[in-house]
Amino acid sequence: MFIPLHDANTLKHIKVQWVTMGLIAVDLAVWLFTGVVASQSVSQATIVGLGYIPAVAFHHARLEPALAFIPEPLTYITYSFVHSGFWHLAPNMLFLWVFGDNVEDAMGHLRFLVFYLLCAAAGALVHGLVGTTSEAPLVGASGAISGVVTAYVVLHPRVKVWVLVLMRVPLPLPAFVPLLLWIGQQFVMLVLEPDGSISWGAHVGGIVAGGLLVLLMRRRGVPLFDREVVTPRAVKDRPTANPAMVAAPGEQLCPRPPWNRQQ
Repeated sequence: MFIPLHDANTLKHIKVQWVTMGLIAVDLAVWLFTGVVASQSVSQATIVGLGYIPAVAFHHARLEPALAFIPEPLTYITYSFVHSGFWHLAPNMLFLWVFGDNVEDAMGHLRFLVFYLLCAAAGALVHGLVGTTSEAPLVGASGAISGVVTAYVVLHPRVKVWVLVLMRVPLPLPAFVPLLLWIGQQFVMLVLEPDGSISWGAHVGGIVAGGLLVLLMRRRGVPLFDREVVTPRAVKDRPTANPAMVAAPGEQLCPRPPWNRQQ
């Protein structure tokens, strides 16, 4: 439906979105290994070994010992760092880059990392519940990204976001317009194509988790739905000294003209 390009939304609590950049770096490194450096057999083994397989998670099947190189519960998270190709990776990372920094800002670094991983796990769980006997490995960060998108629209629905509509037309729109349309599309597609090549279940799981977790994990005092402008604490709490102002006991502060200074 659309591709996000840029949002005019400055950071208020953190200086650098270290976790967002770290997640992108890890995803990129894993893709470079599986998609560029490794042989096809090693790449397929990585996808199967790190991917989330519902039939294995719900004990309908077992992996070969050579492929079960991590405990099965960890695949609820590891699958989100593996991508099947560059055009699978690139849109996910673009969404994370545009929207992740402000969600990280609203939560703090550590809580945002926990939030991201929980959204990934929720996406895998719903994907598995949709098809418990599926033996196809689920890979990709879209479940976690769906949680980030939902958290962003809960926090900043009025922020203008530049989006590329239908791959052709760049438009600045309030965030709630494209993001709510995108969220609605995921639920519709889950009903229409529950067994399609795209895991709409993982998207819906991430959406639900993101919408609930942002209510609990945002910083104290961070508003929802952009109801007010939040002044960064470092600015709000810092007293502003003005050498042209003096105050006597019992009097209001008044400006001291430059020609009336005490020597």
